[in-house]
Parts: sequence; structure tokens; C-alpha cells
Amino acid sequence: MTKLFLAAALLLFVFTPFARAKSNRSSFGSDITVVEGESADNIACAFCSVHIQGDAQGNVAVLFGSVTVAPTHNISGNVAIFGGDLNLNDEAVVGGNVAIMAGNANLASTATIHGARTVLPGRLWLLLPFTPLFIFIGIIWLIVYLVCRNRYQFPVYPNGRGF
Repeated sequence: MTKLFLAAALLLFVFTPFARAKSNRSSFGSDITVVEGESADNIACAFCSVHIQGDAQGNVAVLFGSVTVAPTHNISGNVAIFGGDLNLNDEAVVGGNVAIMAGNANLASTATIHGARTVLPGRLWLLLPFTPLFIFIGIIWLIVYLVCRNRYQFPVYPNGRGF
């Protein structure tokens, strides 16, 4: 009985990772393309773009890139984009929420977003993550300016010189 239990446990531990394996995709610097007839779960991309010509079953997150969905295809989850655009072609569907910061949502007339849509257009939002760094650099510049200002000795001109 114990040998049978150990064999079943071994099979369970060996084949469980393959049964749970999902087609999550992630990339840094190179574009991700989900081709026709293919399905992907969650997609994460930094400094690249996502082209969906198949279906995305999970969420899509893009940093400094854009998301393009081909006609009649969909994204089942949420879409989050920082520094890029969302392009939905005819009859493309986003099943969840859409959040775009420093970009635009370009929707065809028959494209649909089922969840909430939050778009903060304008590229000035790209400076927001760097605000603490700018403040830190400004404080250092102020300290260096105040220290150097007091160290410089201005020349003394003698009195009585004049016209």
C-alpha cells in the first residue's frame, strides 16, 4: 500500500507543474506578439510593445510601450499602460478595466471596453516617478550653492578711489 501511495505522490509531484503551466509572457526590450490561433495568459512588457492577433486570457501590463489588438480579438483581463497607447481595432474587446498614464486610448467605432476606463493623456506624466529624484537633486544643489557662496572672498577695493 505504501509503494502505491509513494508512486501516486511521485506522479502527482512530477506532472503537476506541467498541468499548471500557463502561457505567461514577459519581455524587456523586445516586442511580444500573440499570433492568430494562439492564446496567452498574463503579459508583462517593459520598453516594448504588445501585438495581440490571438487572444489574451489574463492581464496585460506595459511600461513605455503600446498595446495593439487586432480586429475581432480580445483581452479578457485588465490592461495597464504607462507611457504608451492602447489601439483597439474593429470589434476588439477588453473584458476588464483599462488604466493608461501618459498615453491615449485609440478605439475603433466598434471596439468595446467592458470595465472602467482611466486615461491620463499627455507625456508630462512621465516625469511623475522621477519627482523624488528631482527634489533630491535640488536639495543637493542648494547645499552646494550655499557652501560655495560663503567660501568665495570678494576683492576689497580701497576707499577714496573715484572720479
